[in-house]
Parts: sequence; structure tokens; C-alpha cells
Amino acid sequence: MYLTKEVKEEIFAKHGKGKNDSGSAEGQIALFTHRITHLTEHLKKNRKDFNTERSLVKLVGKRRDLLDYLKKKDIMRYRAIVKELGLRK
Repeated sequence: MYLTKEVKEEIFAKHGKGKNDSGSAEGQIALFTHRITHLTEHLKKNRKDFNTERSLVKLVGKRRDLLDYLKKKDIMRYRAIVKELGLRK
């Protein structure tokens, strides 16, 4: 499986407040970004997999909602996570 416990802990340690901090907006955004890149690679190989395509669209929407929340709450944290993950605004 592409998303193991160790990978999650590494993502949360790097982008969250600690390896067990799975609730911060930055950690969730980083996790969603990791999953989005994985699903994007899968869809490049399997272009007719419409269930995965729907899941990808829903995941991008969730990440967008979290980014909007973070932008409204704390603009500096928003700018930092967008720059760190290389996301478009």
C-alpha cells in the first residue's frame, strides 16, 4: 500500500506540529496532497477509471476547503504551506 503508517507519521512530522498531530490543517493538506499525487499517477495509466477520478475530484475539493479555511484564519500559515508543497493559488 502506498500510504503506510510510517509515511503518514513522516508527513505529519514534517508539516504538522509533531508525528502524532494528525488534526492540524497543514498536516491534513500535506496528506491530501500526497494522496492526490498518487491518484493522479494512477489515472495517467488508467484513464478510464472513473471511480478514482471522482475520488480525486472530491479530494481536491476537500484540500481546497482546508486551504480556504487556513487562508481566512491565518494568512502566513497559508502562504507557508502553499510555498512548501508547491501548490498553485
